[in-house]
Amino acid sequence: MVIFRINLIVAVVLALLMLNIQAGAGELTLQEKAAKLQETYDSTSSFTADFSQITSMKLSRRERHGQGTLLIKKPGLMRWDYQEPDHQVLINDGEMMSMYFAGAEQMIIMPAKEYLQSDVTYAFFAGTGNILRDFDVSAIAEDYCCGTAPDLRLTPKQAHPQVEYLYIWLNENFLISRMQIADHYGSITDLTLTNIKLNLPVDLERFKFVPPVGTEIVRQ
Repeated sequence: MVIFRINLIVAVVLALLMLNIQAGAGELTLQEKAAKLQETYDSTSSFTADFSQITSMKLSRRERHGQGTLLIKKPGLMRWDYQEPDHQVLINDGEMMSMYFAGAEQMIIMPAKEYLQSDVTYAFFAGTGNILRDFDVSAIAEDYCCGTAPDLRLTPKQAHPQVEYLYIWLNENFLISRMQIADHYGSITDLTLTNIKLNLPVDLERFKFVPPVGTEIVRQ
């Protein structure tokens, strides 16, 4: 299922959104920016935001749009609630990953560790990864074609089955306000974040979800 694969890629990359730079981005080298990202991530316990998402597919003029809210709590807990284009809930409770599709009346469940243990972005999210160790950090070409250029490009040092590279934009408060995830199939997922809040108390019940009666449960 294409949408499921796209959402899952975005979910495991979300660790990169729980970051906040303390010094001015223009005053730092690329390596210093990456080190600041890592340092602040290590001190961040939770992250909430509103999001809008656009995914474009290679050789297709169609774009998939989505928006909603997200919640992350270390170590390894996350929840996405899509309000548009239809209701979806993606949850990792630390042991299982589940995706509920209201329109299809279906929920897919799989072991989180089994799916994500080899993923460099999930390793970073879980607290075992490191930007400078796991990614090559580079600047963006001055002739970047599409509006305001990103601040950083991150490329996995080890060949990754789903992520080819990441672009990251920083806002005036040095929080990540936008990121693009490019995969090896030519798809690009563009994620914009607003209303970002860090280190708020989080009710662990938020990472539990009981689907409506009659929902088909698919275990993988």
